[in-house]
Amino acid sequence: MTIRLHNSKTRKKEAFTPLDPKNVRMYVCGPTVYDRAHIGNARPVVVFDTLFRLLRHVYGPDHVTYVRNFTDVDDKINAKAAETGRPIRDITDETIAWYHADMDALGALRPTHEPRATEYIGPMVAMIQTLIDGGHAYAKEGHVLFRVRSYKDYGALSGRSVDDMIAGARVEVAPFKEDPMDFVLWKPSDAVTPGWDSPWGYGRPGWHIECSAMSHELLGASFDIHGGGLDLQFPHHENEIAQSCCAHPEAGFANVWMHNEMLQVEGKKMSKSLGNFFTVRDLLDRGYPGFLIRMVFLMTHYSKPMDWTEAKFRQAQNELHKWSYWVSNFSETTLPPSFELIAALADDLNTPEALTIMRTEFRECRYEQLAADLKFLAIWDGQSPDQISLLHVHNSDDRREFTWKIDDLLRRLEMARNEKNYFEADRIKSGLAAAGVSVQIGKLSTSYEMTAAFDPAKLAELE
Repeated sequence: MTIRLHNSKTRKKEAFTPLDPKNVRMYVCGPTVYDRAHIGNARPVVVFDTLFRLLRHVYGPDHVTYVRNFTDVDDKINAKAAETGRPIRDITDETIAWYHADMDALGALRPTHEPRATEYIGPMVAMIQTLIDGGHAYAKEGHVLFRVRSYKDYGALSGRSVDDMIAGARVEVAPFKEDPMDFVLWKPSDAVTPGWDSPWGYGRPGWHIECSAMSHELLGASFDIHGGGLDLQFPHHENEIAQSCCAHPEAGFANVWMHNEMLQVEGKKMSKSLGNFFTVRDLLDRGYPGFLIRMVFLMTHYSKPMDWTEAKFRQAQNELHKWSYWVSNFSETTLPPSFELIAALADDLNTPEALTIMRTEFRECRYEQLAADLKFLAIWDGQSPDQISLLHVHNSDDRREFTWKIDDLLRRLEMARNEKNYFEADRIKSGLAAAGVSVQIGKLSTSYEMTAAFDPAKLAELE
């Protein structure tokens, strides 16, 4: 099957042709490990985990190499150590363990390699020296800086000229810079700041050189896909391209660039000042199941801005709760994912379409196939309806015994609507309303709420 992906570099959807089908290679920028991952940090994890699953399915699990790094040398980590008095290694080890636990809860597979930046200082120093030797970088006052104007294609990824960037961006003005746009490859460290010996003195790497060196060591000078959040497109990814292509002019670095859009919460940018900032662990500790958090992510295409809302979570919960009754007998299915599902994912990771396909499978009573597709997307792996209802979406524990009846009636309502038997559909909906069950019929799914007027006797009379 041909996979088509939107390439940020060419700004169009293209057929994906790997450099080596026996070793499809992908690099995704990982976290800076000083604190818990917030819900926005989790979006690229789910997006590129879905792509990883698709590539493994198409090319074979042994023929895909996925690298996602940990940035464990950074000024934010240094500040955390100074604030807490804890050793930096303790902070980074703890944060990496948190990250693994939280992303595991979202059903994300571990990448093939998870390099720590501090383990690749040697390759970083070597790459910086290559850039200096080629005239693309210069050392001054203990710093090494990249000459942005030495790379003629700088700005191609983000679609801006260097002069426009200087006019519209905040750039660090420093006396050791030849040009305001030049960026740091190496900087000096003092006695209390992490550092390593180098030809330019005791210091530490800049952020951008880390990913270039690690991707080169683990994937080579040219590889297939580079991914990350849209917020990394400039300057991080732009700088990666410049230094990597100048260090290895015979190679092309990444063939395909993919960027997921940003996440909001209830229509607003997430921020602590608005009180809408929360981590993945916050949600998990409040009882939000990780597989349902993942399903909410998949409801929006990765290239579109995503709005995390309670209503979307309830929709996902209602829907998966309904499906789980009917697929529960197929938790051990060995069926492969459906052709239709893979085709949707192969079309630039169209996860909303994949969910629509699964809704069709439910309506057509193809429960084993639905179970297989849910498992492939790591949304469901045998969870019981009670597990899916952890947040008591049906209002109280003493009403759960009636959910089977309601789910069956809603399924019959949807079948009647599909068959254009609107008299029967209206009869069921009116009967549910009379029993105190409020039904909401949306374009993508049907959900319900058991109101304070819920009457079990009237529900029992409804056939």
